Amino acid sequence: MIDVKVQGSGPAVLTPVSTRLIEGEQADTMRAWGADPHLGHTLATGLAEAGFTVITADYEGHLNEHPAPLTLTADAVAADLLAIADAAGAEWFAYYGYSWTALAGLQLAIRTDRLTALAMGGFPPLDGPYEAMLAVTNTAHRMAGDPPPPPSGEAVPGDWDSVAFTQTPDQTRQFVTLYKSLRQFDDSQVRLDIPRLAFAGENDNIQYGPAWDNAYVALAEPLMKRKTDILQRGWDVRLVQDADHMVAMQAAAVLPILVPFLRSSL
Repeated sequence: MIDVKVQGSGPAVLTPVSTRLIEGEQADTMRAWGADPHLGHTLATGLAEAGFTVITADYEGHLNEHPAPLTLTADAVAADLLAIADAAGAEWFAYYGYSWTALAGLQLAIRTDRLTALAMGGFPPLDGPYEAMLAVTNTAHRMAGDPPPPPSGEAVPGDWDSVAFTQTPDQTRQFVTLYKSLRQFDDSQVRLDIPRLAFAGENDNIQYGPAWDNAYVALAEPLMKRKTDILQRGWDVRLVQDADHMVAMQAAAVLPILVPFLRSSL
């Protein structure tokens, strides 16, 4: 069972993050990579203080501990998110996700009429890099079966080759399954009638190194190149200046964009 937490009062907002405060060596490792070990807690607290009922669940952590290598399809992810909302007693709710959980929010939105608003960070709603992410997850799965030697230097934010690879084959295969299930998905055909927001760091285009077959994942690029089209489809589009994938996910970048959007939408 996944632990679902509810805090605050007001319109419901679901975001699948862990609110656990991570300390010690794990926190130091996360900070070295540019991550915030208190991110979920800060986001949830900020949204609750802004006047929302915040529903959180460590969905990624749950999948890490209980991987679904053969069944983590887009349908299954949407069903899981609805189950989290059900556990919180939320019939109607807004959704915020970042990176692959933003993608999950889009898949949820096209499968239910219970969403009141959708906010996607770090993954574009149009021209999403689905094939590129399938290639990356295939590489990760291959590496899980034959792990590379650990890097000799310190972790460098944004450099995946500088981070030790520790995932298991089941953990990686579930995301291969997810992106394979999206091979026929055409985001240009999506039509939604709820308020929706898409944002990314303006430098959020990930160039992987040789260990990852030099894969290139464009996340901000579609928001820039197709901004007019995305706006015409009814999205609010924002770019976070001087920010990459890790910086744009931090609460200091997210809350000033997300809170006004939710307040104007709900």
